[in-house]
Amino acid sequence: MTTAPLPPLGWLGIIRLGLVQTSLGAVVVLTTAALNRVMVVEHALPATLPGLLVALHYAVQMLRPRLGHGSDQGGRRTPWIIGGMAVLALGGVLAAVATAWMGTAVVPGVALAVLAFLLVGLGVGAAGTSLLVLLAARVSPARKPAAASLVWIMMIAGFVLTTAFAGRLLDPYSGERLVAVAAGVSAIAFLLSVVAVAGIEGRSAPRSATAATTTPFRVALRQVWAEKQARQFTIFVFVSMLAYSAQDLILEPFAGTVFGMSLGETTRLSSLQHGGVLAGMILIAIVGSLAGGRVAVLRRWILGGCLSAAALLLALAASGMAGAEFPIREAFFALGVANGAFAAAAIAAMMQLVNQGRDGREGVRMGMFGAAQAIAFGLGGLAGTVVLDLGRLATGSASGGYVTVFLADAALFLVAAWLATRIGRAATDRTPSFGPMAPAASA
Repeated sequence: MTTAPLPPLGWLGIIRLGLVQTSLGAVVVLTTAALNRVMVVEHALPATLPGLLVALHYAVQMLRPRLGHGSDQGGRRTPWIIGGMAVLALGGVLAAVATAWMGTAVVPGVALAVLAFLLVGLGVGAAGTSLLVLLAARVSPARKPAAASLVWIMMIAGFVLTTAFAGRLLDPYSGERLVAVAAGVSAIAFLLSVVAVAGIEGRSAPRSATAATTTPFRVALRQVWAEKQARQFTIFVFVSMLAYSAQDLILEPFAGTVFGMSLGETTRLSSLQHGGVLAGMILIAIVGSLAGGRVAVLRRWILGGCLSAAALLLALAASGMAGAEFPIREAFFALGVANGAFAAAAIAAMMQLVNQGRDGREGVRMGMFGAAQAIAFGLGGLAGTVVLDLGRLATGSASGGYVTVFLADAALFLVAAWLATRIGRAATDRTPSFGPMAPAASA
């Protein structure tokens, strides 16, 4: 039994799926930002504690390929999106309960927080992986660059809206208020996600017991890793996102230390950089759509974004010699544009490439890409701060430490640029050791 293919999603359908990403971002930012602040400030706990918990939520996302394999076997993504959001919402509530509990009982509170952040990571992995696979399957190739940018922007909107509204509701702080706000945000995020995906996948015919649905996960993962294109793109995602995330904890302190800016000034500078990221993403949405979403065009923008980011980091490394004459604001904005452009183009390419390879492996493939991104984000911030401290020790000065980390980050972007030159060039790659490749699944 077969079913007629559904028409590609229009802009309203893309926005609906973007609302799931908004909801996902809302719960995540509450657990990684607001709860972080409460642990460190209100409870006077070591900053290492929330750092380890956030790292744990990234580490769990190594399971993304396995979660994607589960949705491949079932043939439907919607249950995994809804189920993942349910787990994420539960994790968000338990994380707030655990944080409030730390105020009176640290050890049981931390134990519950470990469970909560494990659930957050599992929820993000299940919902996020299947959401991107569904988006890739239901969006026409020409619209994928715009869809990739829009979904990312909507996730950032979830960050902004949650921090703005929850921040007002959390004052004055109390444990009960924290739990109530977290429960409200999590419930709204879950319900909004259920409404957003309702009916959007359509009805699927029952799957027969084919090799695509009965293959064990380890075999499926080996098959996908053996695909030259998928393997190369996974490595590119890891290196580029490691470079991207290594800047996060460095830029504001750099502006304060080297240029003597106040807290308010560096905060505005960070906002300017994030504005550049959004501008870069919007740019890719426009030019990528005009180019029909072709991977060759996206590859050039990825390459240009990585090379531009490397050049700007080298300029920042040399900025101390220029002193107050250096255009620090313009440099931060331009770095944001470069980061946003390469990241949006990479996500659009990811959506184009996920269906290229052995049939019935889209979830594993997207999960592999997502796991590489999550691991890189988990390591990036830590790596940046470690290199900064090592640079300080080696040079004997704070400014020397920043020069070291900017040079190292620029080198990572240059490696990412070299890897980017191979994106999409292995579309005809075959893996004889696992038999002939099936035709790519149609979107």
